[in-house]
Amino acid sequence: MNYQDKLNPIVRSLKPSGIRKFFDIVSEMPDALTLGIGEPDFVTPWEIRDAAIKSVQKGYTSYTSNRGLPELRIEIAGFLENRCGLSYHPDSEICVTIGASEAIDLTLRAILSPGDEVVMPDPSYVSYVPNVLLCGGVPVPVKTREEDCFKLTRESLEAAITPRTKLLILPYPNNPTGAIMTKEELLEIVPVIKKHDLIVLSDEIYAELTYGGAHVSIASLPGMRERTVLVSGFSKAFAMTGWRLGYVCAPKELMEPVVKIHQYIIMCAPTVSQYAALAALRTGKSDNYAVVREMRESYDMRRRFLTDAFRKMGLSCFEPLGAFYVFPSVAATNLTGEAFAEKLLKSEKVAVVPGSAFGESGSFHIRTCYACSMAVLAEAATRIERFLRNVKMINDK
Repeated sequence: MNYQDKLNPIVRSLKPSGIRKFFDIVSEMPDALTLGIGEPDFVTPWEIRDAAIKSVQKGYTSYTSNRGLPELRIEIAGFLENRCGLSYHPDSEICVTIGASEAIDLTLRAILSPGDEVVMPDPSYVSYVPNVLLCGGVPVPVKTREEDCFKLTRESLEAAITPRTKLLILPYPNNPTGAIMTKEELLEIVPVIKKHDLIVLSDEIYAELTYGGAHVSIASLPGMRERTVLVSGFSKAFAMTGWRLGYVCAPKELMEPVVKIHQYIIMCAPTVSQYAALAALRTGKSDNYAVVREMRESYDMRRRFLTDAFRKMGLSCFEPLGAFYVFPSVAATNLTGEAFAEKLLKSEKVAVVPGSAFGESGSFHIRTCYACSMAVLAEAATRIERFLRNVKMINDK
């Protein structure tokens, strides 16, 4: 049987993840150092794990409400109100999902019709473009520049919008660049969003990992809550990647189709993970989320170390103020990000991700993740510097 004739042509045309290519190789190199996988190096705090264990011991193993545990939704609502002054009704405006990834997928499916255009900054998270395509939508990447600190500007957004544009994906703090957008910068693009009557999918999974100031959600700005779908989760802030738990918040009219799809494809998020997330919010609240603060402070130290290291090596590197990535330019080596990553892995056994995996604007950059120990970062920096010296010697010849 010719299965290619039977497959969905959109699925068939999707490119494999640019991240996985390198980590399939790394998996066979036990002595390689990896600055690639965007995952906290912390273990989920004990109080959270203990709550999950106790939930199983008590027999809390059946389905929950489609929308998630009522008490968890109440805590999520309180968390968002305290963090950024947003008020969501736990019964009708919050749904607990299998990670932020499901929340993004649900939102796109609920909103997009074939041919609808979706504007997004480039570079951005690898899943946005495939998810839009799978919904029959048309992704419209908007080039962001290092000289603008990879922020979406009013002018670039306006230029990308057509009569078919329905949605803007706003992913700040940004993966892979580590860029953030301040309140003033968000206010600059709000008139464009309103003028063209766009819905915003605000991916705020890295919100708690913002350095030098508090994260601002675009949903908190005047007139924006009604047209914003806020997506977040527990993976990054609470070191809970493997628990696969996220949430989506939106006005009731937007939430109803989201929940409808969720009911049919998932039923509900894993019960044990929901009890773990409940403990994360409840125990964290008692000490003003000290665990999150401690993780952020540790990342901040590593962020400054790696940014300074790249600059001392002679690579152009803007200061990332969010997430846990540094996104240096390697253009000075006369190598693309992909060629740089391949040669670095082969010669020095350090794994980084080519910026092109996240969009064309990242072609001469690499994404490096500092969610690893200082010892690993220091050794990786030593190897990268040695690699750069060798590249320079070759270029000088």
